[in-house]
Amino acid sequence: MNTERKYDLEDRLIDFAVLIIRITENLFNTKAGNYIGGQLVRSGTSPALHYGEAQSAESRNDFIHKLKILLKELRESRSAMKIIKNAPLAENMELVEKGLLECNELISIFVKSIETAKKNLENEKLKK
Repeated sequence: MNTERKYDLEDRLIDFAVLIIRITENLFNTKAGNYIGGQLVRSGTSPALHYGEAQSAESRNDFIHKLKILLKELRESRSAMKIIKNAPLAENMELVEKGLLECNELISIFVKSIETAKKNLENEKLKK
């Protein structure tokens, strides 16, 4: 059961990366659009890659650290999409809205995952 959930989350992060690519391909070809698009494509595709690293963590501390990096990238992506929306730097704002919604949901999931991993680490320390 837990293995299925891992793969669902991995797939969800990959789908998010694809959505980010679609958003960046939809930006206006301006200095601002190109700059923000470059930032967004890096920060928005990296969570899927960091999740793969987290699955191969060498310790629970390493796992937590990798999830924190993933979370930072998601938050950076959210900020970039807010800039795109407010500037506006894209014609198709529906994609941006969809990206913001999914990004917020993923942030919530990983905040909770990090909290759970920290609690598990503390419980391990108490048992020793």
